[in-house]
Amino acid sequence: MDRGDAPRMARVPGIKKIKRGFIADFANMNARRAETERLFEAFRHSHFNGGVHGDDVFSRALDFTGIFNDDMAFIGKLPHHLGNEGIGEGGFPRSGPTDHKGVLMFSNGEAQRFGEPVVPDFPIPYHTEIMESFDGIDMDAAGRVAGNGFYYLLGNIARLHEAVLAYARDFMINKGFTYVIPPFMMHGNVVQGVMSFPEMDAMMYKIEGEDLYLIGTSEHTMIGRFIDQTLDESKMPLTLTSYSPCFRKEKGAHGIEERGIYRIHQFEKQEMIVVCRPEESADWYEKLWKNSVELFRSMEIPVRQLNCCSGDLADLKVKSCDIEAWSPRQQKYFEVCSCSNLGDAQARRLHIRVKGKDGKSYLAHTLNNTCVAPPRMLIAFLENHLQADGSVTIPKVLQPYMGGLEVMVPTHKKG
Repeated sequence: MDRGDAPRMARVPGIKKIKRGFIADFANMNARRAETERLFEAFRHSHFNGGVHGDDVFSRALDFTGIFNDDMAFIGKLPHHLGNEGIGEGGFPRSGPTDHKGVLMFSNGEAQRFGEPVVPDFPIPYHTEIMESFDGIDMDAAGRVAGNGFYYLLGNIARLHEAVLAYARDFMINKGFTYVIPPFMMHGNVVQGVMSFPEMDAMMYKIEGEDLYLIGTSEHTMIGRFIDQTLDESKMPLTLTSYSPCFRKEKGAHGIEERGIYRIHQFEKQEMIVVCRPEESADWYEKLWKNSVELFRSMEIPVRQLNCCSGDLADLKVKSCDIEAWSPRQQKYFEVCSCSNLGDAQARRLHIRVKGKDGKSYLAHTLNNTCVAPPRMLIAFLENHLQADGSVTIPKVLQPYMGGLEVMVPTHKKG
């Protein structure tokens, strides 16, 4: 890209007016957020198209955000996230995430709990110790083979891992979703369409010398399937459930509770995907997170719904919530599912449109949610089903996937 073609901060219309002063009302705050989004989009465009001035644009965007630092508390860290409640004409945000009453959400908040969180009267070991009691994990060997963040699962623990995935697959099929196994790699133009550059940089593994990235979640290639397509309105909504391995760099330092299999470079996931008409997406958002609750409660795991405020939303999301499972050992909840409504943001980038009965086309809305993502969710499973003698009970819904096994008995106990 020639310097004359590089996106420049000076080209952003209205920037001088925005710099002169700010009125702390929502309309002006939204306008300032939209201008900031333009700058980061300019950086993303320059980076992906080989521009040498992408970092310069990025730096200018960061400088510009300093002018209205207080406003940015509304939408959280930059550039990791610019929260929005839908995309207006021109592809820019209209407003911030709201609760069910339409009130803007400035902080994360627990919405409701499902199931009674129980703390047993016996100590619960760390999850890798529970697995080791079944000869079910070997992280030392994985470290020698691949480094930190990898694992070998063995025996009944490996079987449990696959049983949970198979059960989640059938659970979603019984909800009317179509089962899909997608590509596990994707081209750079699909990456651009499904996520922001900062998220990509923190997550994605690139295949050296090729225009291919390993997926961090099957959502990426599931939505990418419809790139440059015009879909038939009569076939909406598309309700899909996909299986894939997932690969993530997981940049950044993590606490001691995230060792073991909590935060790893490779895992497997069953996902829910919906492509629908704009007027349907709010209802589908509610249905998707409720599917997660029903799934985990059927496995006798207490959960809660945690609404994500604007500052905690990632990439292009309109609205998002986490489903968190109860950890009896830590006596707190931790994330096991993330449900998101992306409005028409991904559809706009990937050019996914729907053709109506009147012959006119419009942008689709996309949503995604985690069904299960073992092995992390096995932490909650093992802790909530652990018995005082070290055995682990298998709930009825999983027993057919475990060959009828009702209780897993440890092969040895640490003294």
